Amino acid sequence: MTTITTAPTNTTRNSATPFLPPQPYIAPSDIEDFERGMTLGQCLNRYPKAMLWSILLSLTLVMEGYSTILVPNLFSLDPFLQKFGQKQSDGDYEISAEWQSALVNGAFGGQIIGLFLGGWLAEKKGYRQTLLIALTATSFFITITFFAGTKSVLLMGQCLLGAPWGVFQTISTVYASDVLPVRLRGYLTTYVNACWVIGQLFAATVLRAKVHDLTKWAWLTPFGLQWAFPIPIFVAVVMAPESPWWLVRQSNLKKAKDSLRRLRRQTEDESDADFEAGTMALLKQIQLTNEVEKQAQTGTRYVDCFKGIDRRRTEITCMCWIIQILCGSTLMGFSTYFYEQAGLNAKYAYTLSLVQFALGLLGVFASWFLISYIGRRAIYLSGQAILFLCVILIGILATIQYERQDTSSTGKAPRDATTTSQSKNAIPWVIAGFLLVFTAVYDATIGPLCYTLVSEIPTTRLRSKTIVLARSCYNIAGIITNVITPKMLNPTAWNWGAKAGYFWAGTALIGVIWSWWRLPETKGRTFAQIDLLFRDQTDARYFKDSRLIPNESERGLSTNGRP
Repeated sequence: MTTITTAPTNTTRNSATPFLPPQPYIAPSDIEDFERGMTLGQCLNRYPKAMLWSILLSLTLVMEGYSTILVPNLFSLDPFLQKFGQKQSDGDYEISAEWQSALVNGAFGGQIIGLFLGGWLAEKKGYRQTLLIALTATSFFITITFFAGTKSVLLMGQCLLGAPWGVFQTISTVYASDVLPVRLRGYLTTYVNACWVIGQLFAATVLRAKVHDLTKWAWLTPFGLQWAFPIPIFVAVVMAPESPWWLVRQSNLKKAKDSLRRLRRQTEDESDADFEAGTMALLKQIQLTNEVEKQAQTGTRYVDCFKGIDRRRTEITCMCWIIQILCGSTLMGFSTYFYEQAGLNAKYAYTLSLVQFALGLLGVFASWFLISYIGRRAIYLSGQAILFLCVILIGILATIQYERQDTSSTGKAPRDATTTSQSKNAIPWVIAGFLLVFTAVYDATIGPLCYTLVSEIPTTRLRSKTIVLARSCYNIAGIITNVITPKMLNPTAWNWGAKAGYFWAGTALIGVIWSWWRLPETKGRTFAQIDLLFRDQTDARYFKDSRLIPNESERGLSTNGRP
């Protein structure tokens, strides 16, 4: 077990950051210890308003989850393919693998731009104003995709929509991490993943309902429903308090104090003086952490993410997100198309996609139970191991010869939802079953836990920029996989079908190996304690067993000792 001893520091008294006038005193270390020791019930009683605002602002990702899976899953919808695809010799309509990649990657490219733009705007204008700008832009860009008449215009709409989506990806996670106490942080940051799954489930429901619609409204209706999201979310953002951490970085302590008051609830047996003292102690804790991080860094630019101890923190944050790609999650995004290429017709493919995202939502609920009893590292590693088994079994099953759907008797394309014939062989269903298991495990482990880890690993002063870099790495990896995945599945390209599972088994194994050596345990740690462990260069495998012992009531953040 590693013991890290902390010593007091007076450097914050000489800081340029002003302090508010004296208030009833509670040491920041005391309230930090009290916060860590709060039960779940006490947290719910103290911070219901912080939870509400985090939940409401994370709804931007319900909208994004809905929108991002529309185009990949429209590749199996006849009216959409007849509008944007080309007729094949067998009577099927197909969009080429190159255009499939372009339409999906257009949004990823826009997201990378939006991530950096959002990170810059968030530091300059604050989280609320940045979200309001992104929501306004979303409403306009939806118009382009709705009225698109060619693949080129649809691609332009996807690229433009990607920019505000990139903004949402950063702000929701950072905001939840900023406004919530340690005990609730894991639940509400994993809720971010639940928002994605809820949006995907909504999209799958809409697409399944339109599978028998042979008119243009089969694909226009899903696009048009995107307009239902921005206005109510806009109203919620207008009413929400700004992050107190951001306000402290702007030296606006009065507004930071007001924000903390709005985020905390005064209990029935608590006097006004005690509530005020607790608020001031939290504010000073934020200031102390901010000051120490300023001393440990030369600045808050993107280049500072790659300097000193923050280089390691940036690597871990980036890899946490890249692992979501390496494990084979792209098969979930192309699920309907994947089920078809595995041998199922369109009706069953869309139904299974609906079941898949419902299981994903149940998986997120299961993750809330898991994070209460199991550490982040253990969940992440075990989840990756199970996903590795799922994709390699999919590949093995795909090598077994099975009867593909015969369309000669009906004269209809395989994806036609009115086709009743279906292979009697069980292997396509078993393959589909493993993808369903994959989805449930993914959304119970690395899907939601990633958002918790990326909000805890970076230093608070560089958190938004580190998350921007990490999510950009995720999107770059996503662009690469969205180029090769359609080629793997498309019968006009590589035509691997479900044998693509072999490829993803190899990349998933890389993620498992990296996580074993590099992923630290952050469960139950405050931001100040995580800073200490990284500054002491504690080995990732020893984070869990390292003890932090304060010398005095106010903690300095210098460390000594090595594992």
